[in-house]
Amino acid sequence: MTSRSVVVEADGGSRGNPGPAAYGAVLKDADTGAVIAEDGTAIGRATNNVAEYSGLIAGLRLAVEHAPGARVEVRMDSKLVVEQMSGRWKIKHPDMQPLAAEAKQLAPAGTTYTWVPRAQNGHADRLANEALDGLRSGVTVAGAVETDREVLDEDSLIEELESPEAAAAGDAPASIQSQARGWSAGTGAPTTLVLVRHGVTAHTKEKRFSGGLASANPGLSEEGRAQVRSTAEWLAPLAERVDAVVASPVRRTRESAEILAEVLGRPLLEEPGFAEMEFGAWDGLTFGEVAERDQAGLDAWLGSLDVPAGGGESFRTVEERVLAGLERVLAEHEGRTVVVVSHVTPIKTLVAHAVDAPLDAVFRMELTPASVTVLSFFPAADAEGGKTGRRGSMRLFNALPPGSGVVADLGRW
Repeated sequence: MTSRSVVVEADGGSRGNPGPAAYGAVLKDADTGAVIAEDGTAIGRATNNVAEYSGLIAGLRLAVEHAPGARVEVRMDSKLVVEQMSGRWKIKHPDMQPLAAEAKQLAPAGTTYTWVPRAQNGHADRLANEALDGLRSGVTVAGAVETDREVLDEDSLIEELESPEAAAAGDAPASIQSQARGWSAGTGAPTTLVLVRHGVTAHTKEKRFSGGLASANPGLSEEGRAQVRSTAEWLAPLAERVDAVVASPVRRTRESAEILAEVLGRPLLEEPGFAEMEFGAWDGLTFGEVAERDQAGLDAWLGSLDVPAGGGESFRTVEERVLAGLERVLAEHEGRTVVVVSHVTPIKTLVAHAVDAPLDAVFRMELTPASVTVLSFFPAADAEGGKTGRRGSMRLFNALPPGSGVVADLGRW
């Protein structure tokens, strides 16, 4: 780490105070403003003050790990934390005392604390809210961010999609070679799904729960239509390889799929298994509004994959429905490429299934509107070459066309 001086921006919040809480922290180079690392993590049920101190501690940990020896300035919009850590206010509350002590232990000598208006602490605030919304969890180092939000030019995209067999090539680690053999046993061509999330709607921009067929079903905004058309034009060079466009029947995905089918010149089909989770009584509400009206139900849903959201569907129910839809698509289009237009929860569920991750991995993925994720499913074989099922491979995740207007605003949605 070459930075001689760094800035820690930290924030925390609780929806209910106490209620579901999370913190956000970002470490930046003081001279250039470049992000070095960031952390957004939910901490369960806590107060605003506990969440803010947790954000401070997380930010100081980032500084210790990624900028050892650098001068540190902490910037927060919490007057309480800044004044207490600066030694001007006493720390009387028993919940704050151990947190403040931990922060003081972590803080390098000479660390300074600066209060900033809330508007100047937007990055950390966004990280905390994303963690509360289940959109992120844990530390991201700057070099890793680009791989999660990949922006590919046309040639790179074509190269990725024209040779899905490459996922099974090369030297695999010894621990997974037995699995890789199943992909390369010559039992047939892979079936490739080019997964496209729908464009933005009014609910997307306002971060409202927006479910499947039983929801209020908002349509695409003009911005959402432009996003999808940009993605469709990016995919256009692959049109001859695409067998069909398969859409969830929900209005926003159907409208997105119509644009894609028009640009690609391919038939449009529907698969109800790929509809978004049903949120029941929560549909159309923000996370904060749900917390005010149904805190117990929200806590139960966040704590279990088997609890329905607002009386609608659980993550397990959605998984069963999505995987049934996947089997139908794979059987209908075996060995070919299809564009699938769907939603956040079904796409994340398909990714977790393809890489054999536990279902709760959906909480650790971020998916941008109109982004492209590519999965290939290879026929698997046993040692004698007999067909035994399919093995998945993730080729791309959350990729965006060059020059896309959403790139600069990834954190808003």
